[in-house]
Amino acid sequence: MHTAILTFEGYNELDSLIALGILNRVKEPGWQVSIAGPAPRVRSMNGVTIDATIDLVEACAADAVIVGSGSMTREVVENPSIMNALRRLDPARQLLAGQCSGALVLAKLGLLTDVPACTDLTTKPWVVAAGVEVLNQPFFACGNLATAGGCLASTYLATWVIARLHGLDGAKEAMHYVAPVGEKEEYVERALRNVMPYLEPALTS
Repeated sequence: MHTAILTFEGYNELDSLIALGILNRVKEPGWQVSIAGPAPRVRSMNGVTIDATIDLVEACAADAVIVGSGSMTREVVENPSIMNALRRLDPARQLLAGQCSGALVLAKLGLLTDVPACTDLTTKPWVVAAGVEVLNQPFFACGNLATAGGCLASTYLATWVIARLHGLDGAKEAMHYVAPVGEKEEYVERALRNVMPYLEPALTS
């Protein structure tokens, strides 16, 4: 199972890299997590550069795609080259998730029609202007589409992706590993409380 995390210029480190770290706690044959970008290297909103391991075309073929957030998402959705590449995304055959302003990308692609979304407070007016209802909660999913609002809600997206692709036990183990010592059960319970109401059966390869 392959998960791609779309990471654009001006990306938010918390949104892309927390999900990357949690998803990579799954140690199973064939499990792969990639940073995908429109260029070989992108710089974060705080100046941290990262190399993409796959491009956007390859990302669109992944089993799950997390659209990361950042300070330049409005520029991303106005970039015809990027948006045309992302039109291959299809919730009928893959999991699609938007982290914070990643919800704006999904909205502009027409993937959130009649589906409410979660996003961060800064992005909320732009998502509303795109015709999408924004919920006052950290996570929401409908079928193969999920969105999360707030940087640390990326833990919920990671939990959802692992649960869908690898099973609920795998999601619990991954969250337990990264949670603070002395608070592990609390963190796992919180993640499951937010994600489990929206779980569909696990995907099969």
